[in-house]
Amino acid sequence: MNFLKPFSIIIFFIFLLGSCKSISKIPVPKPSTYAVVSVAKKVPLTEEQSKSWSHSDLVTDSIPGMSLDKAYAFLEGKKGVEVVIAVVDTGTDLLHEDLKDVAWINPKEIPANGVDDDKNGYIDDVNGWNFLGTAYKEHLEYRRIVKDPSIVDEETVKEAKIFYDQKVAAAEANEKGYGRMLTIVTNVDASISKYLNKTNYSKDDILGIVTEDKALKETIEAAKQIYGFGVNSIGQAKKELAGLVEKAQKTLKAEVSDLKKDYRSVIGDNPNTMDDKFYGDANTGHSIKEEEHGTHVSGIIGASRNNNKGMNGVANNVKIMAVRAVPDGDEYDKDVALGLRYAVDNGAKIINTSFGKAYSPKQKWVYEAIQYAASKDVLIVNAAGNDGKNIDIEKTFPNDSKDLKTEISDNFLTVGAMSANYNETLPASFSNFGKINVDVFAPGVQIYSTTPENGYEKFSGTSMAAPSAAGVAALIRSYYPKLSASQVKHILMNSGTLINIEVIKPGSQSRENPTGEKVPFSELSVSGRIVNAYNALKMANYMIKGK
Repeated sequence: MNFLKPFSIIIFFIFLLGSCKSISKIPVPKPSTYAVVSVAKKVPLTEEQSKSWSHSDLVTDSIPGMSLDKAYAFLEGKKGVEVVIAVVDTGTDLLHEDLKDVAWINPKEIPANGVDDDKNGYIDDVNGWNFLGTAYKEHLEYRRIVKDPSIVDEETVKEAKIFYDQKVAAAEANEKGYGRMLTIVTNVDASISKYLNKTNYSKDDILGIVTEDKALKETIEAAKQIYGFGVNSIGQAKKELAGLVEKAQKTLKAEVSDLKKDYRSVIGDNPNTMDDKFYGDANTGHSIKEEEHGTHVSGIIGASRNNNKGMNGVANNVKIMAVRAVPDGDEYDKDVALGLRYAVDNGAKIINTSFGKAYSPKQKWVYEAIQYAASKDVLIVNAAGNDGKNIDIEKTFPNDSKDLKTEISDNFLTVGAMSANYNETLPASFSNFGKINVDVFAPGVQIYSTTPENGYEKFSGTSMAAPSAAGVAALIRSYYPKLSASQVKHILMNSGTLINIEVIKPGSQSRENPTGEKVPFSELSVSGRIVNAYNALKMANYMIKGK
C-alpha cells in the first residue's frame, strides 16, 4: 500500500506532463469559410456606443467590434488565472483611477529602498522599468543615421540621406510656397476689410461689391479663387495657411536646427553597444502629461472592468507591466531589445509593442529578443504602423521577417487597424497592410481609453488595434493557460470574423484619386479577418475540452 500510493502519484504526474505536452501540439482548427453577412449601421453611433464600439458584435449590433460582451457571457462561471502583459511604450500612468488596480507589482522587490532585491540588475523595479531615464524627446532614426553614418551600412546611409534631403527640400518649398500664398490671402483680407469697414464678412459681401477700382477688382477676383479651394471664409484660409507654414518651419527646425542636439546623453549609456544594459530608472510613469500613449494603450488592454469609472478594458485577470522605452521620436533598437527581454524575464506572457519606424540599425538585437521571447512562450502583439503602406514591400520595424517573407519565429502577431464602419471604409485609411506581414485587423479608430492623471480620450492608430488584440490574447491565456503563444496567435487569426466585402485600400486616396482603389478586405492581411473574442474563446475551449 505504501508502495502503490507514491507509484500512483508518479503515474499521475507522468500523465499530466504528457497531456500538457500534447496540448501544446494540438493544431489550431482551420478557419471557417463562413463570412458574416450584416447590414451596415444606418445611423451614427451614440456617444456611449462610440466609447465602446470595439466591444460590439457585428451581427447583433451592426458594428464590427470584437464581440466582447458575447465573450464574457461565454466565460460566465469560468475561472481564469492572472496574466501579466508588458506594455513596451511611453511612460504609463499606473496611478490612474482605472489602472491602479491592474498595475503589475514585482513581488520580489521592496519599493524605494535603493536595493536590487530580486538581483535582476534593475533597482526598485516595482512596476517595470524605464530605459529612458529622464529623456523624453528623441530624433527620428533616419536623422540619427544622417548625424552618425557609422551606425549602419553604406546602402542604408544613402537611402536615409536621400529621404532626409527630400524632407528638407519639401519643407523649404512648403515654407516658401505657403508663405507666399499666406501673404496674398492676408493682403486680400486687409483690402476687403478696409473697403467693407468690417473684419467679419461673408462671401456674399464680397460678391456684392460694385467698383470700378482696378486694384479692388483684382482683389475680388483673388478672393473668388481662394473660395474655389473649398474654404468657408478668407479667415479660414489665413488660418490654414498659417498652420501649414508653421508645420513646415517646425519640420525644418527638427531636420536642420535640432539635428546637432544630443537627447541621449542624459541616460548615460551608449545606444550602439550592448556592453551596458542596466541603465535608466524605475520611474515608469509619464514624464509630462502629454506623454499619453502608453497610458492609452494600457487602458485598452486592461482598464479595471465594471468599476463605475471611465471605461472597461478588454481583459480581466491582467496585470500591466510598464516598460518605458519609446520617446517622443523614434525608439532605439537597444531599448526595445532590452525591454522585450526584461518583460520576458520578469513574467510577462504577452508583450504589446505599439510603435514603429522605417529604419532599424541594430535590428539584429530586436530579432534575437523576439526569438528569446518565443523560447519562453511569450506572445508579442505588434502594431502594423500608420503609413497606409504595404509592408510586404516597404519595411517597417519592428517586424518578424528579415526578408519580408519568412518568419523568424511564430510568436509575433502584427495587427492592422479598422473602423466602426461596416462598409468600404472598414480598414483605417492610415493603416499599414500586407497579405504576408499583417496577420489580422482589430479596432483602431477613435478608441476611448485612459490618459494620464485620470483623463480619458479617443485616439486612432494601429497603436490602438494592437492592444485590442492583446486584450483578447490575454483572455485566452487566462482561461486556457496551457495553450502556447503560437497557438494563441493562430487562434486570433483563424477565429476572426471573415469579412467578404470590397474596401478602400489604405493609402490609396489622394487629391488625384479621391475615391481610392477598391480591393477585397481579404487582401489586406494573412487571415482576411477581424479579431473576434467570442469566436477565439470558443475555439480555445474546443482545443482544450473538445467542445
